[in-house]
Amino acid sequence: MDEVSARARRRGALLTWQHIASLPPSLPVVYCGGFNTKKESTAGRFLLGRSREHGVVGDMRDAWANARMRKNVSLIHTYHGFKGDKQGTLEFLKLILRALCLCWDRQNQDLHLDWVLFRGRSLAPISCEVVNDNIDGFYPSDHYPLYVEFMLPRNLRPLEETV
Repeated sequence: MDEVSARARRRGALLTWQHIASLPPSLPVVYCGGFNTKKESTAGRFLLGRSREHGVVGDMRDAWANARMRKNVSLIHTYHGFKGDKQGTLEFLKLILRALCLCWDRQNQDLHLDWVLFRGRSLAPISCEVVNDNIDGFYPSDHYPLYVEFMLPRNLRPLEETV
């Protein structure tokens, strides 16, 4: 989603949700990418069913919060600006202040800008990992990707094409 405009992110979330809502409810959906905002933002709250946008509410679930196993939980940020874990002093102090906040639940809440959302009772995220691989300190992106393994139902069949 747009990295500058919160309004564009809200509109993008609504447009994407309208498409997802038009799919059969029994069809499992995975929606992932660089959302460039936290899950507690307006776009995030809407997609996760915590707020309304133009009279509708999303019903996606967060793979990170619902995974049975999480790897690299100490990487609470997925944006790192090609620096990896070598963040500056200001970022380090912000991290410490957030960690000391009594209302912050480290197991579920995170500061990821990259998400894997899903819809469908038949999908179950087994594991979720913030991937921080690099080669000699060089990263392929300024964001850490998320890797999620889902358990799929045995009876899942491809959606028939309608012409």
